[in-house]
Amino acid sequence: LSGKLAPELLGAIAVAAYSYMALVPLIQPPIMKALTSETERKIRMVQLRTVSKREKILFPVVLLMLVALLLPDAAPLLGMFCFGNLMRESGVVER
Repeated sequence: LSGKLAPELLGAIAVAAYSYMALVPLIQPPIMKALTSETERKIRMVQLRTVSKREKILFPVVLLMLVALLLPDAAPLLGMFCFGNLMRESGVVER
């Protein structure tokens, strides 16, 4: 967006965005401690049901089709996310 509206600010915006992303691990913990109680932080969530292998494989495929229909400009970015998820769930890669 900044590349079209203010191309001269693209470098500064990129540096600010990457700096923020790098600082999230330092910024987030104190904020989370301030906004939650100790008992809330100790809660352990349980899985409601087991998700089948079929569901894990179909989810990225269906998601990509919906995004490609509704938001075609975002399809390449989300496509790579879905592709990685699909590779992991199908057993091609371990991570």
